[in-house]
Amino acid sequence: MTDVQTVPETQPGNRLRAHDLSLKYGERVVAENLSIDIPDNSLTMIVGPNACGKSTLLRSLARLLPPDRGSVVLDGQDISRYPSKEVARRLGLLPQTSIAPDGITVADLVARGRFPHQKFLRQWSTDDDVAVKAALDRTNTTELASRFVDELSGGQRQRVWLAMALAQETPLLLLDEPTTYLDIAHQVEVLDLCAELQESGDRTVVVVLHELNLAARYATHLIAMRAGQVVAQGNPKEIVTPELIENVYQLRCSIIDDPETGTPLVVPAARRSVDRVRQS
Repeated sequence: MTDVQTVPETQPGNRLRAHDLSLKYGERVVAENLSIDIPDNSLTMIVGPNACGKSTLLRSLARLLPPDRGSVVLDGQDISRYPSKEVARRLGLLPQTSIAPDGITVADLVARGRFPHQKFLRQWSTDDDVAVKAALDRTNTTELASRFVDELSGGQRQRVWLAMALAQETPLLLLDEPTTYLDIAHQVEVLDLCAELQESGDRTVVVVLHELNLAARYATHLIAMRAGQVVAQGNPKEIVTPELIENVYQLRCSIIDDPETGTPLVVPAARRSVDRVRQS
C-alpha cells in the first residue's frame, strides 16, 4: 500500500475559491448563489451577524459540508476530487468547537497535526519534531506540553488547538472564531500570530471573527456577510462605512481612524443619539 499521489492543478486562479454555492443543513437553506475568491497570501477575515452563514461557509471551504449545488475549488480542482489526506496537506482547519480525546496530553494532541504527513514507509521524523516544537513555541504553549488537555482553561485549550493546526504546516489555514474564550490580550496575541503567518511566507489565512474592529485592524481582505450572502468584500479601508455596518448589523455608527493603525474603527451610536434621531 502506497501513499496517494497529489492531484495535479488544471486551472489558474487563487488557491481557494467557491462558485455558486448552495449550502443546507437538512432542508434548511443557509446560503444560495454564494461565490467568493480568497486572495492568495492574504489574511482574509469573514465577518457578519450571528447565523449569517460565516461558519457554514468555512466548513464548506474545508470540505466538511458538501454543497447542495456549486463547487469549492482548491488549487485548480474541485475539492471533492482530492483524497482526504491530500486535502489535509493543503488546508488546515481550526473549527469553532473541538473535543480532545480523554487523557491526551498537549504534546500528543499537537502531534496529531502531523498525521497528513505520515506515509506508509515513513512514520515520525525529525521534521515532525521540529514542526511540533515550532507550533508550541509560536502559540506560547510549550510549558503546557506535558499537561492533560482536559485540565486546561478554555483559553489555554484554544491556543493548544491552534498549535495543532500550525503543526499541520499547510499553505492554507482556516480558523473559525480562534479568539473564543480568550481575554483581550490573548485575542491580540492570536491575531498578531495570524498576521505574522501571512506576512512571513507563502501562506493564506482565513478567519471567521465576531470582533469587527479587530477584523478591520488585521485583515488584508475583508468579507462581510448577511443572511447567507456576501454584502461586500475588499480592503477594510475601502469597504467599511457607516452604510455597510447599518446594512449588515442594523447598527447606526460612526467610522473613525484607529489611532494605532489608521484602520477603520466602528463607534456605535449612543442610545440617546439614536432616540434623538427618531424624534426629529
